[in-house]
Amino acid sequence: MAGGRYHHGDLRAALLDSATTALRTRGVDALSLRELARDIGVSHAAPRRHFKDKRALLNALALRGFERLSAELEAAAATEGPFRRRLAAMARAYVHFAVHDAELLELMFVRKHAPDASEELVAGGHQLGASMFAVIADGQRGGDVHAGDPEGIGLAMFAGLHGFASLAVGGMLPDGSVDAALDLLLDELHHGLAPRAINVSR
Repeated sequence: MAGGRYHHGDLRAALLDSATTALRTRGVDALSLRELARDIGVSHAAPRRHFKDKRALLNALALRGFERLSAELEAAAATEGPFRRRLAAMARAYVHFAVHDAELLELMFVRKHAPDASEELVAGGHQLGASMFAVIADGQRGGDVHAGDPEGIGLAMFAGLHGFASLAVGGMLPDGSVDAALDLLLDELHHGLAPRAINVSR
């Protein structure tokens, strides 16, 4: 095998690894099957054994991103301790991914909502919220989260995290303040999720 840079049977994984790095450093427009083949040392035709065109590559890359982020969120959700600690672990996992792989995250959501998105890709996107919704539901059972639809509450929380990550990626937070600003956001999220006081004056 050219270059000896991957093991037999691992060409698809090697292409996706190389594409992830290229996406992070050069952006989606610079991705091409020919360039990836050159990067990993195989013939320019070799990638077409796994991806018929660039669109197929991007779909696979997006699905892999959803699977990776879902696994990281599930691991964070399994953090031992009170609800607030689990919430913070999930928030930090999402923001870390979003900041470290901003181009990939954008690609994930773009491809998920594309007219030709596969059922597998759409399902991968839906799975992303499952662990977050489960933690919200656990918080409701433990009295840490107010009553309501866990998915609706989780979506509101996700919107806050995603918006925060966008500000961080865009350099719209003061230098060195990402962690401190995230702590403030988590305080506000936890306050907003708390059970609401019942007005007994009526």
